[in-house]
Amino acid sequence: MKTEIKYIELKSGFEHDGPAWIGMVNYSKSGRTVYFNGKALKSSNSMGIMGNYYDLETGEEYWISGIKKDQTDRHWTGSGKIMIDKDSIDFYLSLINSNTLNKKRYEVVQIKQTDKQKFVDMENKKLDS
Repeated sequence: MKTEIKYIELKSGFEHDGPAWIGMVNYSKSGRTVYFNGKALKSSNSMGIMGNYYDLETGEEYWISGIKKDQTDRHWTGSGKIMIDKDSIDFYLSLINSNTLNKKRYEVVQIKQTDKQKFVDMENKKLDS
């Protein structure tokens, strides 16, 4: 299973200042589903209004992208701190060539693991119904 560090932002109900995270994500075998922070985010094939992924449980739209080395992950009109997984900080800092995390820009959080099997079962149940 492929694992990468990504920028994830909730778009539903927000413009460009929704809650945002930086952390490690896992992909499904097909690569169409991203598992992150207890959620399964499915590719919307660019059909969403604001997001390129949607939450399988809630339908909320998310924007997922690679991190930017210049730390401009948020849209230029967006605002708010980005939550960063405490277990990803060292890797993130090495990617952006920095020794310290800007506490005005980031909030350190613990990202929870995702029960991937729960979502596999959910999608297979939909197919069986």
